This record gives sequence, structure tokens and C-alpha cells, in this order.
Amino acid sequence: MSNYMKEYINEIDKIIDNKNNDNIDEIIDNHLIKIKFFQHERVVHFLVTMLFALMFLITFLYSLNNISIGIIILDIMFLVLLIPYIYHYYYLENSVQYMYKQYDKLIERKKWRYYNSKIIRNKIGQKTYKYK
Repeated sequence: MSNYMKEYINEIDKIIDNKNNDNIDEIIDNHLIKIKFFQHERVVHFLVTMLFALMFLITFLYSLNNISIGIIILDIMFLVLLIPYIYHYYYLENSVQYMYKQYDKLIERKKWRYYNSKIIRNKIGQKTYKYK
């Protein structure tokens, strides 16, 4: 998932840097769909991370009162799994927030293109009508 997300973020960055995008509306719509997809992924990973954190905490507190090698091994296994989950959730959270910034840049690009197209049309000699 992280490779897919990195590739997609890089692709959108290239689109943002490219000034000649005619299909900006389609790109924005697609980007919103991807944001929703990655938000869902983030929520699922958050729930899994919290579940592992809760299981680690329960086994850790239990091991304080009842010391046994099985509980300690189980506690270590939960901790070993919890650390990568926290790291991956951190990556997902930051990437989705970066995608929000990309979306803002795409919207600004759309506004810029609309504004510049009006200026170009007025410079070519199209009449502008003023309502009285």
C-alpha cells in the first residue's frame, strides 16, 4: 500500500508541476476518490493499531501480576507487531494530509486557468458586456 501511495502522490505532484493540464476537473474528481480511499485505509489501520495497543497493554498489565514466560512472550509479540503498525499509520496519516494540500493546489490551478482564460479571451478582442 505504501508503494502505491508514494507512486500516486508523485504522479499528482508531476501533474501539479505541469502547467498544461486540460482535464483538471477530471484530475480533481479522481484525486478526491483516491483521498477517500486512502482515508478509509487510514481508519482501518488506526483501528488495528489501537487493537494491538490495547492487547499489548492488557497483556503487559497482566504480566505485572502473573509472571509467566508465555505471557511475557505474548507481550513481546504484541509489542513487535505494534511498532510497525504505529509507523505505518504515521505514514498514512501524513500522506493523506499531504494529499489534502495537493487537492488545494489543484483547486488553485483550476482557478488560475479559469482566470487566465478570461484574460486571454478579453485580450484577443472578444467583447465584454456590462449590464446596466
